[in-house]
Amino acid sequence: MTDGGRRRRAFIGSFTAAGGPGVVTAAVHSRSGALALLESVDGIPDPSYLALAPGGHTLYAVSETADGAVAAYHVHDDKPRLAGPPVPVDASGPTHLSVFDGHVLTANYGSGSVSAVPVRPDGTLAGAASGVLRHSGSGPHERRQRGPHAHQVQPDPSGRWAVSVDLGTDSVRVCTLKDGTPAVHREFALRPGSGPRHLAFHPGGRYAYVVNELTPTVTVCRWDADTGALKPLAETPVLPGAPAGDAYPSGIVVSPDGRFVWTATRGEDVLTTFAVDEDQLRLTATVPCGGHWPRALMESDGFLYSANERSGDITWFAVDQETGVPRYDGSVEVPAASCIVFD
Repeated sequence: MTDGGRRRRAFIGSFTAAGGPGVVTAAVHSRSGALALLESVDGIPDPSYLALAPGGHTLYAVSETADGAVAAYHVHDDKPRLAGPPVPVDASGPTHLSVFDGHVLTANYGSGSVSAVPVRPDGTLAGAASGVLRHSGSGPHERRQRGPHAHQVQPDPSGRWAVSVDLGTDSVRVCTLKDGTPAVHREFALRPGSGPRHLAFHPGGRYAYVVNELTPTVTVCRWDADTGALKPLAETPVLPGAPAGDAYPSGIVVSPDGRFVWTATRGEDVLTTFAVDEDQLRLTATVPCGGHWPRALMESDGFLYSANERSGDITWFAVDQETGVPRYDGSVEVPAASCIVFD
């Protein structure tokens, strides 16, 4: 949709093995935040997580399968088109990816590793993975932490470091690239058994917030980009009371102005709002996610979007600018939806 000559798009990932359509494009109405589906393509199996290249003309997707791969799509128009064959990442079950230092990095849950795939100047993938960093370690959770499970990898705000979050080892690794291979600069331990899943940086660059999957909490950390150091400070529950069963927190987002943090919790089907006070978070509200099993959460232009995997939809919420509390505004059907990103 168009407003003042500006047309924005959303890109949605889904699990094809569960009936998802693959990679979906949608038009974004800039005033209402509403999504209108445009096109879809099932070029690779289970494109569960997506990332855009700088400039927005190339979209990258993991193939969250036992073999594990990454693919590049041209997105010059509304229908994504594969820009070459998928590239193996020499790892199993990639769940997240990002662009860093001329490479696509993937966090591989099944293998407990981070892979680097080089990128050509035109945004296409240059070939096989140039290197793989294999994590080691375990945690006290008998079923979920027998070994490493890298769940997310992303650049820090300075662009100097790649930060890898590992659910299986209860730790965050701060990395660089050396000759195309991810290398650990330092590893930072979180509370044993917490099961860190995703990390989001404060726009001021001094703090980072880690949502934990095995205990429904957020760990507030101080971040030093000069030294690549992460210091855990405190943990805050994401729910006002103890959940009836496993809660499975998933996504975490910081507002562009740094005043609020939002999390999604799959087992309770809720979104939680925190007010930010320097190195502290204060839980202010929880609201229904509008669907079932919110796997990912994203903010764009004053709206929150939840990818609800099991109900098969994307829901969106207008955010109260004073309180940060989201208000449900609408939804669109996307079977087995797993993530959403915006150009």
